[in-house]
Amino acid sequence: MTDFARTKAQFDLPDGMIYLDGNSLGPLPTAAKARVAQTVAGEWGQMLITGWNKAGWMAQPTALGDRIGRLIGAAPGHVVLGDTLSVKVYQALAAAVDLVPNRKVILTDNGNFPSDIYMAEGLIKSLDRGHELRVIAPEDIADAITPEVAVVMLTQVDYRTGRMHNMKALTAKAHSVGAGTVWDLAHSAGALPVDVAGCKADFAVGCTYKYLNGGPGAPAFIYVAPHHIGTCQPALSGWLGHEAPFAFDLDYRPGTGIERMRVGTPPVLQMAALEAALDIWDKVDMHALRAASVALSEQFITGIEAVCPMLALASPRDPAQRGSQVSFRFDQGYAAMQACIARGLIGDFRAPDIMRFGFTPLFIDAGDVDRAISIVADVMQNRLWDDPIYQTRAAVT
Repeated sequence: MTDFARTKAQFDLPDGMIYLDGNSLGPLPTAAKARVAQTVAGEWGQMLITGWNKAGWMAQPTALGDRIGRLIGAAPGHVVLGDTLSVKVYQALAAAVDLVPNRKVILTDNGNFPSDIYMAEGLIKSLDRGHELRVIAPEDIADAITPEVAVVMLTQVDYRTGRMHNMKALTAKAHSVGAGTVWDLAHSAGALPVDVAGCKADFAVGCTYKYLNGGPGAPAFIYVAPHHIGTCQPALSGWLGHEAPFAFDLDYRPGTGIERMRVGTPPVLQMAALEAALDIWDKVDMHALRAASVALSEQFITGIEAVCPMLALASPRDPAQRGSQVSFRFDQGYAAMQACIARGLIGDFRAPDIMRFGFTPLFIDAGDVDRAISIVADVMQNRLWDDPIYQTRAAVT
C-alpha cells in the first residue's frame, strides 16, 4: 500500500497553501531542485557536449518513457518522450489515419481538449485528401462509431468536468468496425489506472507537467501499440527519429520501434526534473492512488453541497464515471475562484462557468480537503467574490 503521507513530504508546497490544481500543473518535487542543479552544473557545466554520451541524455526519452509506461499499462519499448502534447497528437493522428487509407472520417467529441481538435483540423488541411472531422456530444460517441470512421480521437477524461470515457469499450467498438483509436491521457496519466495494452489502444499521448509533476513545459509522451510500431509512418520525420541520426543521410529512414516517433532534441533540463518526479511515482500503486483520489473527491463534493447550494456539480456524481477532478458551475465562477486563490486555496477556472478542483493524493489529504471546503464556504456564503478586484481576468485562468 502506498504511503501518501510519505509522498506528500516529498513535495515543496508553500506553507498554508491548499493546492487543488495539480491537474493543471503539478507541484515541485523537492528532489527536483538538486537534480536539475546537478544537470546544469555537473553535466552541462562540466561535460558540455559530451553529456549526450556520458550523462546518457540521448537515451532518456525512452528510459523515462518506460517508467511512464508502467503508469499507463504499456509494455517496455512502446512509450517515448519528447516535444509538446500538440506535436504528439499530430503524430499519432497522422499515423492512425494512414493505417486506414480508404476512410475519411475522424471522430471526436466536443469535450475533447481544443488543441487536439485544432491539430486535427490542421492535419486535414495539410493532407488535403478529403478527410472530415466529425465533432459530436460525448454521450453520442459509441453510436457514431460506424464503418465510415477511420479514427476515433478522444481525451479519456474531460478537462472541464472530469467526465471519463470507457477506453476499453470504445476501443473495442472502433476495432469492431475497422477503425483505429488515438487516446489523449493528459488528465489520466498519474490520475487513475490506465491500461493501454489491455484496452488494445492503437495510439495514446499525454503530458508530464500535470499529474506527473514534471514542471512547466515538461515533455509529452506517445505510445504506439506493438502491432503498429513496425509499420506506422511518422508524419514528422525529425532527425532523432531517423534510423541512424549520426549517419547524416539526406534521405529519411524511420528508426526501429518507438524510436521512430522521436522528432526533436530532447529537453534535458526538463527531463531531469521529470526524473526526480518519477522517482516518487515508481513507488506508487495506481489502484491505491485511485481509491484515495475517489475518497478525497467524494469528501469534497459532500462538504461543498452541504454548505454551498449556489454551486452546481458539473462533474459526474458517480466517481466511476469521472477522473481525479471535481468541477462546479457558478455564473461568477472566475471571480469566486480568484477569491479562493487569494485565501490560499488554488484551483482554476474554465470558461464559461466552471470552478475546477484537482485531487492528487500524492500531496493532498483529508485535512486539506476540510480546509478547502471552509474557504469555498466563506467565499460563497459571504459573497467575497463580489469584489471588483476579482473581476478582471488574467491571461491564464
